[in-house]
Amino acid sequence: MNLSSAYLGTAAAHVDFNATVTSPPRFFYSARSRLHHEAFAAQSACGPLEVVDNVDIAPPAPVQPGDRVEISGVMVHDPGKAPIVHWTHHDPSGTHRGGFIRVNGRTYA
Repeated sequence: MNLSSAYLGTAAAHVDFNATVTSPPRFFYSARSRLHHEAFAAQSACGPLEVVDNVDIAPPAPVQPGDRVEISGVMVHDPGKAPIVHWTHHDPSGTHRGGFIRVNGRTYA
């Protein structure tokens, strides 16, 4: 789905887009999934969003504020907050379309 339709919608959708990183990455352990994640804020052509990457599956992307990134993942909506883009990594089981984060010419998936 194109980014603007996904951004304005409410359903989860796979998106591919470019953005500018607006925050340093933060790392956390999810009690729900029991996996480690990296998260950072980014500004897309449609507005702000949060990128959340599972770093137990893919290596962390060394992003810094101001970096231009290319993202492929699943956008989901959290009412009252910026949309979240996750599944920015390959699927080890091969049943879900993989995603990635590309920064400085290197792809993290």
